[in-house]
Amino acid sequence: MKLVIQRRADVPRWLSLAGPLGAVLLAFLIGAAVLVASGSDPIKVYATMAQSALLTRFGLSETIVKTIPLTLCSLAVAVTLRMKVINIGAEGQLYMGAFAASWFAGAFPGLPATLMIPGMIAMGCVGGSLWSLLAIAPRLIWGTSELFTTLMLNYVASLWISYEVMGPMMDPKASGAAIGPSFVAAAQLPTLGATRVHLGLLLAVLLAVGLSFFLRRTRWGFETTVIGANARAARYAGMSITRAIILVTVLSGGLAGLAGMTEVSGVVHRLQENISPGYGWSAIIVSALARHSPLAIVVVSFLFGALIVGGFGLQTVGVSASIVQILQGAVLLFVIGSDFLLQYQLRLVAPPRNQPGLELGLARVSEGPQ
Repeated sequence: MKLVIQRRADVPRWLSLAGPLGAVLLAFLIGAAVLVASGSDPIKVYATMAQSALLTRFGLSETIVKTIPLTLCSLAVAVTLRMKVINIGAEGQLYMGAFAASWFAGAFPGLPATLMIPGMIAMGCVGGSLWSLLAIAPRLIWGTSELFTTLMLNYVASLWISYEVMGPMMDPKASGAAIGPSFVAAAQLPTLGATRVHLGLLLAVLLAVGLSFFLRRTRWGFETTVIGANARAARYAGMSITRAIILVTVLSGGLAGLAGMTEVSGVVHRLQENISPGYGWSAIIVSALARHSPLAIVVVSFLFGALIVGGFGLQTVGVSASIVQILQGAVLLFVIGSDFLLQYQLRLVAPPRNQPGLELGLARVSEGPQ
């Protein structure tokens, strides 16, 4: 018999659901093993994380706050991956969206909120979109992989923010601290009661719903799917690959830039270094776990937000919050593995009669003389 790898003609629905769930379960088992090896009780640690992130009013509100930029950055990653364009630059696009929105708030401090907030939203989207176009331009001109350009520009964006808050946009009242001036009240997103949950939540949910509709029900969404599945066939059908790449890049960068705007306007109320704890990086895992589905991204972003907030609560039991990074990395690893199982299956196939023996892959094990 011969063990071969075959592409699945049809993926069972139960397997599509079991893949992400299994990835999360295995990741938490790996995390438990690491905790046991370090002398910690995994049940106590996970219970503390759940208590900190979900079972208190403050923890739940902070989880929702983290869900907003995670959702927007994950949508940015998902919309490109559906067309096989690799955008791992959401982190940098978030930073540049934050920069552009902060510039607008500082340049027009006298505007009313009805003009200030829409202006900051627009500038945040423009900042992220321009940064993403800068990353995709080498592919369109010279055929350079966007994997490298989007990756490298993340660090350029972070250093650009450091330069700005330590130079031209530094708050003169901050006594040398690397932060920008505080925003006027009109430049701050409205919040829900005494919590830090802000208007960005509504924007993120509406964009997820709208993006789901456009991907499923419009010609643009159909073209995105076709180009992602077979770019050559799409070109023969008359679809413009270059135009589609530019459009999806602008949309992706705009979503990530909006995440930056919501952070500076809704949370920190100024431009500063390290405004993101890695939302753009986590977005890659969130999008993969959600199978690039906009509506599923909202749910998975909430769970990852809880993971981040729960990590902060681990300080009360003397456990490093680094366990969160371990869990995220393990989830990504197992999601990649589950993707392989979704697309392929292992089957035993009988060899031709003139080729007796047991074969595994390309190696045949002889059964002796006949």
